[in-house]
Amino acid sequence: MDAKEIIARRVALELRDGMLVNLGIGLPTLVARFVPKGISVAFQSENGLIGFSAPPPEGMENRNLTDAGGGFIAALPGAASFDSATSFALIRGGHVDMAVLGALQVDASGRLANWMVPGKFTPGMGGAMDLVAGAKRVIVAMQHAAKSEPKIVETLTLPPTSARRVSLIVTELAVIEPTDEGLVLRERAPGVRVAQILAGAGARLIVPDETPEMSLGCD
Repeated sequence: MDAKEIIARRVALELRDGMLVNLGIGLPTLVARFVPKGISVAFQSENGLIGFSAPPPEGMENRNLTDAGGGFIAALPGAASFDSATSFALIRGGHVDMAVLGALQVDASGRLANWMVPGKFTPGMGGAMDLVAGAKRVIVAMQHAAKSEPKIVETLTLPPTSARRVSLIVTELAVIEPTDEGLVLRERAPGVRVAQILAGAGARLIVPDETPEMSLGCD
């Protein structure tokens, strides 16, 4: 099981029956593949669709059915499509129960940076700021480090997405919760030692007396 699958499986365990959930571009879209049995959620794509599932089998793709990043998706029975204005009205109106977003960095206070690297072209922030500000819960799904550099940092060195802190951080090594006291280590991945998690973080983590091993929802 690779790092992305570990992250997606663990994030999927945060889903609750009846939720409206926005999956961001990239790694977060993998969450749709691991919805727990008995759970029914409505996934929203920022470009105007509610009610999609994991990508269709090869050869069954429909160029009119894509997520916000252009990846192919499948529409479930009862799915609804609409314009961008309606999509953002749902997000800004506080109707999204949970947003799952990728990240470039998360700092010690739980603030997220995920839309721009200085000096590199970007067409704009997209819906990231709206999702962080408007969703009831915001879960960051990201790898613990990039090119050997920690993505959990003491202070953001990249432009922040929002002043609001995120609800939870899930990496292939750990589950971390931003709190008023700081970043609390809640779970460790199977076979991963606490020392390994701390060594890969660029910010202080609060470590409780017990750090349980995370479940991955595997059959």
